[in-house]
Amino acid sequence: MDDWSPSSWASKPIKQDVVYEDAQGVQAALGKLQKLPPLVTTQEVNNLKKSLKNVALGKAFVLQGGDCAELFDYCNQDMIEAKVKLLLQMSLVLIWGANKPVIRIARIAGQFAKPRSSPMEVIDGVEMPSFRGDNINGFDATPESRKPDPSRLVSAYFHSAATLNYLRASLSSGLADLHSPLDWGLGHVITPSIREQYTRIVSRVKDALRFMQTVGIDTDRGVETVEIYTSHEGLLLEYEQSLTRLLRNPDLQPQPSSASTSTAPPKSYYATSSHFLWIGDRTRQLNGAHVEFFRGIANPIGIKIGPSMTPEELIQLLNIVNPTHEIGKVTLISRYGASKIAQYLPGHIAAVQSSGHVPVWQCDPMHGNTQSTPSGVKTRHFSDILSELKQALEIHRAAGSFLGGMHLELTGEAVTECVGGAGGLTEEGLSERYTTFCDPRLNEKQALELAFLVAGFYREIDEQLMDSDSN
Repeated sequence: MDDWSPSSWASKPIKQDVVYEDAQGVQAALGKLQKLPPLVTTQEVNNLKKSLKNVALGKAFVLQGGDCAELFDYCNQDMIEAKVKLLLQMSLVLIWGANKPVIRIARIAGQFAKPRSSPMEVIDGVEMPSFRGDNINGFDATPESRKPDPSRLVSAYFHSAATLNYLRASLSSGLADLHSPLDWGLGHVITPSIREQYTRIVSRVKDALRFMQTVGIDTDRGVETVEIYTSHEGLLLEYEQSLTRLLRNPDLQPQPSSASTSTAPPKSYYATSSHFLWIGDRTRQLNGAHVEFFRGIANPIGIKIGPSMTPEELIQLLNIVNPTHEIGKVTLISRYGASKIAQYLPGHIAAVQSSGHVPVWQCDPMHGNTQSTPSGVKTRHFSDILSELKQALEIHRAAGSFLGGMHLELTGEAVTECVGGAGGLTEEGLSERYTTFCDPRLNEKQALELAFLVAGFYREIDEQLMDSDSN
C-alpha cells in the first residue's frame, strides 16, 4: 500500500464531483475539518469489523437503514429517536425470526450528499444545479441556493457530531433497554396485526429476561443497551479525506519490536467521518477516484452492485479493495430490482465463491424498484421490495451462501412515499405526506411489517430444515 495516501484519489478520474466557484472557501473549510477531532473511534470501527466477519460467516444478520438524503433539519431529538426506536424494534423482530444476533447500522450522522443522474435541472423554465444534498447546496429552487457552498462541509461535520452525541447519550441512558421494549413505542403503527405480533415477541423477550434474572445470570449490560453504528455513502471525497487519520490499531497491544509477531501494521488510515462507508453504483469504476480512496482505509466498506456489474468486474473490484481477502471487510449491497435479481445474483454469487473472497451479502430492495406514477411522483411498491428480499434469501440458500442483511431507506415518520403494505397506501394517497427530498422511504408501519415478513421467511426455512432432518 506504499502507493496509497488519503489524497491519491485526486489523481484518478472522478464521477459525481462537485465544482465550487469559491476555491478559497473550499480550502478554508477543508483546513478546518482537518483540525477537528474524529467523529468515530478506531475501537468502534474495529468492533464493527469483527461483527461483520460473523455476518459474512452466517453467524449474524445486519440491519442497515435510514433516510435516503439526510437533512440538517433532521438533527433533532424527535427524529433521531424515531429512527433509533424503529431500528431497535425491527432488530428485535429479526432476532426472533432469524435466531441470530443483529448488527444495527443506521444511515445517519453523515448521509447528506447524494449522486444525481444530471448535475443540472430545469425548474419553472430556469436551469440551475440539481440539489446534491445539504452538505453541498440548498434545496430551494433558486440559482443562488443551488450554488455549491463549501461552508456546508463544516456544517455537515457539526450536524453529524450533534447527532452522534445524542445517539450515544440516548443509548447509554437506557433507550435500548430490553427490559422495557414496549417503552420504545409503536408511534404511528396502527395496524392491529403488527401491534399484536410485536407485543407477542416482546412478551417472550420479557419471559426470557425474567428467567435470566431468577437464575442469577442477568448481569450482562447487553440487555440494557446496544451498539448502533453510523454509515453514509462516501461520495464527497474532499470531505472524507479531511477526516481520514493515521491512527493506532486498537487490537494491537504495544510490545517490544523483538516480541511482536503480528503482520498487521501498528497504525492504519481510518475514515473517521463514520463507522461504515459505501461506494455507490455510479462511482465504482475500477480506475476511479472512489475505488482508489476506499482501497486504503481500514474501515469496513460497502459496494453497491447492480445489473451493470459483470461477474469479472466484481472480482477485479474485490481484489483491488480487499487484496488480503479479509473476511467481512467488504459488504456487497445488491440492488437489482425484483424483476432482475434472479437473472444477475446467482452469477455474482458463483463468481465470488470461486474467487475465495468472503464478503457480507446484503440486499438493497429499494433502489432497483423505484418507479414513477403517471403524474411523475417517484415511489416504490412494498410488494416489489418484499419480493426482492424473498428472492435474495432463496437464491443465497440455493447457492450455499448467506444473505447477511438488508439495506433499507426508511424513516420513523408517518410519511406516504411507498405504495402498499398492510396500510394499503395507494398512489392517490402519496400526496398526503410526501416529504422526502430525494427517494421514497418506507414509513414506520411498512418497515416494521417488512421486518415481520422477513422474520417469517427465516422461520419457514428453519421449519423446513427441521422437517428434512427428521426425515
